[in-house]
Amino acid sequence: QVQLVESGGGLVQAGGSLRLSCAASGSAFSVRAMGWFRQAPGKQRELVAMITSGGRIDFADSVKGRFTISIDNAKNTVYLQMNSLKPEDTAVYYCNCVLLMAAYWGQGTQVTVSS
Repeated sequence: QVQLVESGGGLVQAGGSLRLSCAASGSAFSVRAMGWFRQAPGKQRELVAMITSGGRIDFADSVKGRFTISIDNAKNTVYLQMNSLKPEDTAVYYCNCVLLMAAYWGQGTQVTVSS
């Protein structure tokens, strides 16, 4: 079993920045990829950014150029640096951890961007 602990959400004005982190812990496991999804009210959960343990990165088009993602493989921790935030970035952000045979979700952290 894997536990994901998220931190860094909050309220910020448009144009501001936030940094989310997600640490994975539990029994021995090998992380293949970690990343973030988000879900706004009334909308489906969508990919924000994913990074593999080998460094391959995928971003949603809506956040390219504004968000960066990085991973500390030794700590099984993924970071999402969010800059130039917009009100449309407001959502619950969920950490996702992909192992060889399973995937896990964090509990979610609220990000609210005021205009």
